[in-house]
Amino acid sequence: MKYYIIAGEASGDLHASNLMRELKVLDTSSSFRFRGGDLMAQQSSGIVNHYSELAFMGFTEVIIHLRTILKNIEFCKKDILRYRPDVLILVDYPGFNLRIAEFARKNGIKIFYYISPQVWAWKQSRVHHIKKYVDRMFVILPFEKEFYKKFNYEVDFVGHPLLDALEQRQKIKVSFREFTKKNALDNRPIVAILPGSRRQEIEKMLPVMAKMSAAFPKYQFVVAGVSTQQKDFYTALAGKNEVKYLFGKTYDLLEQSKAALVTSGTATLETALFGVPEVVCYKGGAISFQIAKMLVKVDYISLVNLIMGKEVVRELIQNDFNESAVRNELNKLLNESDYRNTMTANLNELRNKLGGAGASRKTAELMLKYLNLYQSVI
Repeated sequence: MKYYIIAGEASGDLHASNLMRELKVLDTSSSFRFRGGDLMAQQSSGIVNHYSELAFMGFTEVIIHLRTILKNIEFCKKDILRYRPDVLILVDYPGFNLRIAEFARKNGIKIFYYISPQVWAWKQSRVHHIKKYVDRMFVILPFEKEFYKKFNYEVDFVGHPLLDALEQRQKIKVSFREFTKKNALDNRPIVAILPGSRRQEIEKMLPVMAKMSAAFPKYQFVVAGVSTQQKDFYTALAGKNEVKYLFGKTYDLLEQSKAALVTSGTATLETALFGVPEVVCYKGGAISFQIAKMLVKVDYISLVNLIMGKEVVRELIQNDFNESAVRNELNKLLNESDYRNTMTANLNELRNKLGGAGASRKTAELMLKYLNLYQSVI
């Protein structure tokens, strides 16, 4: 089978790469062409564009870069037609992917969507677009199947692929001493800083997060850097604050961390599944935030709280994200045992709700099952 895959950010790159690995095992004749990242490139040489080329966030930022985005969409459409895949696999990233879905359907290409856009949070009208153009949707959150059922759209719940990644980690886990020695860290407990993967969010989050190092001198603060950004970019934002940096080692870092400061996004769930108590932080552009407030239909912004249906981790959003509030919450996580223990117990419950590992293999099996059914009908 010929697969064309589109992932638009770091988490999509991770999950798409694991899916590709499973598809290669089940389909020995598989070939891939894709827009994604470094992890997907490790599975196949068929990369067309790196996701970092379109890593824009927020309403105003997208408008500013609209010409670039539209050019990429047109290029992608032509590239898909040249490759003529047996199936187009879209991974989250709805602003780009739903446009491509409509185009691909009109050109007779089968479309699978892996990891649903967060239509349950905002833009629920997108469900009608999905129903019209997507052949099969594979969802990873337990409440999403029931959500789509309200719209008479049957989807496959496959479990969360992060559990696959975590299962693989168990085979290579190292001791705290080994980790700190290998990465030139000292022996103080670690507080991880996950400021996001997009340039705009790092600019807003890191300066405040980095200031915590002065307030908690008994801990070392380590920034999880992404390979798409230069170290100089991070150091300029952190200023004179004593923080250290690890690039491309987020999971290694979380395994060894006592607590974490995390920008809202998939990283909040990743941190939770490692059992690390966290503070969820977010600050966007003023205009983008006001628009989002009018459109978002959920009570929380972090996946941790959404899945649990209650506030498990504290969310510091927009004006609440400030030096004083972050310091107070981090102090509770590090020094108040009852508060910390309650959060840890909730994080364990969260993991149980998501089920066991195997999402990547299950998704690959279902995709091949549907593709074989489609071909037998032709």
